[in-house]
Amino acid sequence: MAKKGNRVQVIMECTEHKGTGMPGTSRYITTKNKKNTTERLELKKYNPILKKVTVHKEIK
Repeated sequence: MAKKGNRVQVIMECTEHKGTGMPGTSRYITTKNKKNTTERLELKKYNPILKKVTVHKEIK
């Protein structure tokens, strides 16, 4: 029987892109350890639409 891990997939979405009104979204998929990181992730990732590094927050 396979082990159930603490790692879950999360979707990261750009926070700056929402306010610009430009079409499209910048999203990344990553994993996190649910046991060690209980709060939502915030990472700096590259947004290809805005062509700069922005803060991406975890959604759902």
